Amino acid sequence: FELMAECAAADAFTGAAGEDVARMARLLNVSRSGYYEYRKRCRSPVLTPAAQRRADLAVKIVAHHRESDGTYGAPRITADLREAGEKVTEKTVAKIMACIGIEGISPRTFKVTTTVVDPGASFPPDLVGRRFDQGRLDAVWTSDITYLTCGEADMYLCAITDEHSKRVLGWSVADHMRTELVTDTLDMAVAARGGRGRGIVLHADRGSQYTASAMAAACRRHGLHRSMGATGICWDNAGAESLWSTFKHEHYYRHTYVTKTELVAAVDKWMHWYNTRRRHSAIGMISPLAYEHSLSTAATAA
Repeated sequence: FELMAECAAADAFTGAAGEDVARMARLLNVSRSGYYEYRKRCRSPVLTPAAQRRADLAVKIVAHHRESDGTYGAPRITADLREAGEKVTEKTVAKIMACIGIEGISPRTFKVTTTVVDPGASFPPDLVGRRFDQGRLDAVWTSDITYLTCGEADMYLCAITDEHSKRVLGWSVADHMRTELVTDTLDMAVAARGGRGRGIVLHADRGSQYTASAMAAACRRHGLHRSMGATGICWDNAGAESLWSTFKHEHYYRHTYVTKTELVAAVDKWMHWYNTRRRHSAIGMISPLAYEHSLSTAATAA
């Protein structure tokens, strides 16, 4: 109970109004009765500096965890705290999180079941060879389709991601898997790059949407080089599947949707958060847009 009391920042609320104590108990998942009982038994009203520091961090950790919709673990919360000026180690953050009973979400592997191969189609070569991040923006884009559902219908989400910055450049949600689901996403991705697509490799699986003549024509129009991995080999499109793992385990599986409109709005909101706020370990624990901005700033300075 002593650890819980420290995390509850007991003496930081000395003389506080009842509503402040209630807020403290709610944030730190401790009981109000336990807090008051501890205060009654405690002879010294002053926490040690180390205990006060720990209590202050606990409040901030809970706030960052809630801001991430309960998805961030110790590494990303540590990055949040450091960005806000705190000098703290990941080990300390992890220990406090364990003490107050909160944790991040660890995605599990999953199998994509939306790939339908056209046996009569011809396939472009694999230009990527599982080397998705080639050290610069607009070298490799990856794309895939995943299955979603809501109360009104089955739905499908297509996305295109820049594998260097991890930014989702385009996405589209529809109640079908026709080729326009992919071509609409491609048009959005190219528009996000100011209409520039020439020379970029677009890598996907061998689904019929990606082998369709309309998709091939769209890639030619934008100047993209098409690339495909082998059938049924998930690692050949691991970049795109990583996005689905993050989206589904951090958001989709934790919510239910009644209407198509509600689902589309939720996807749009999450994609915006993913691009502008979510921290990625592969790019230095910052968001995709922040990373792209840092590259632009460095290029201008050079």
